[in-house]
Amino acid sequence: VKKHVPLPSLPHYSGLEEAVYRNIQACKELAQTTRTAYGPNGMNKMVINHLEKLFVTNDAATILRELEVQHPAAKMLVMASHMQEQEVGDGTNFVLVFAGVLLELAEDLLRMGLSVSEAISILPDSGHFNVDNIRVCKIVGAGISASSVLHGMVFKKETEGDVTSVKDAKIAVYSCPFDGMITETKGTVLIKNAEELMNFSKGEENLMDLQVKAIADSGANVVVTGGKVADMALHYANKYNLMLVRLNSKWDLRRLCKTVGATALPRLTPPTLEEMGHCNSVYLSEVGDTQVVVFKHEKEDGAISTILIRGSTDNLMDDIERAVDDGVNTFKVLTRDKRLVPGGGATEIELAKQITSYGETCPGLDQYAIKKFAEAFEAIPRALAENSGVKANEVISKLYAVHQEGKKNVGFDIEAEAAAVKDMLEAGVLDTYLGKFWGIKLATNAAVTVLRVDQIIMAKPAGGPKPPSGKKDWDEDQND
Repeated sequence: VKKHVPLPSLPHYSGLEEAVYRNIQACKELAQTTRTAYGPNGMNKMVINHLEKLFVTNDAATILRELEVQHPAAKMLVMASHMQEQEVGDGTNFVLVFAGVLLELAEDLLRMGLSVSEAISILPDSGHFNVDNIRVCKIVGAGISASSVLHGMVFKKETEGDVTSVKDAKIAVYSCPFDGMITETKGTVLIKNAEELMNFSKGEENLMDLQVKAIADSGANVVVTGGKVADMALHYANKYNLMLVRLNSKWDLRRLCKTVGATALPRLTPPTLEEMGHCNSVYLSEVGDTQVVVFKHEKEDGAISTILIRGSTDNLMDDIERAVDDGVNTFKVLTRDKRLVPGGGATEIELAKQITSYGETCPGLDQYAIKKFAEAFEAIPRALAENSGVKANEVISKLYAVHQEGKKNVGFDIEAEAAAVKDMLEAGVLDTYLGKFWGIKLATNAAVTVLRVDQIIMAKPAGGPKPPSGKKDWDEDQND
């Protein structure tokens, strides 16, 4: 009988001891890292990424994005949490904590002597809201409580011309520079006297004057340009009382067009009424010591709103921005599915209770796997309790006791000093149904994928000529 021999050149690990347990260990360590950041009392992590940028955050999605996870099995968990981020926009930490615990408990089953296939046998393989419509503008200074919401858009820019505020603005948007047309070809002009020199520049000035006058005559009183503003054009804009704003980002230009209902024009032609945008006021304002231009709508049903975040440090504002982002995503999820479930670990304990009782009715070895799957749900209230500095076992036994009485909405009371529980519906602590649904699904799939691996084979880096390690100065001229 021929025995298959692995290629000697490739390092490879196989079997339970080497592959499965190693993978589980890597995933457990990753989950342990983010577990302490779970919940409102979670700790912050200080992450310094490969570009040496500092992040202070307890948002698992950010931590994972900046930690470059190398281990292939742990990468699967990272991918699962990224999927959760894309699908729901929140609940990434839930996926990690849950998948980590699933693997930890699967390890117990394997050590008990169940085969991998028995451990994983239990698992089977609307609305419209654009998250981009909520913009965030961060300005250092004041405190978080000074943050505000504006209907419209805010840009950290100054106006170009003399006009700094316009009521009932009619806006012309140009994606080209606010400048005269320059010919593609180079031409040589021979000027014989001063009069010809005057006439030469006058032609250009008159053309510019006519272009700007035509824009002003069309009724526009604000010009937004995506390119540079020429000095002469600026002079005429001031002459005809046009407010000039320059935006460098074409994305900002597009969003502004969407907000005010304008069409971006590719050359300096006077806009028609359909191409012009409208908003109630455009003005230059000062927030802290930062100049901002505000495009403001009085009506509340505008397409885009901006949240102005204030804070003492950039790191703090970045974290607030991530929290806002999670909140906006939660709203988006609710437009797809309005269902909510009680938070604070109530849903998890109820699931654990029901899955355990289901497990007890199952014959054979399956029941071990089912009970361990149920036990994994305890990790969520456990993490909440540990991060709040409360004895976790006490909380979980209290939760089980209350749930046995049929009070399904009772979860861990985070605000209490000791291990206490309360009704989460009355307290208003709720999670989105879709967030939980996808979290459990993705975490389970990730855990199963990791468990299904029984061999790790690593390819060798491709061979090639090694760089010469000879003299350092071989390319410098030798003055022998």
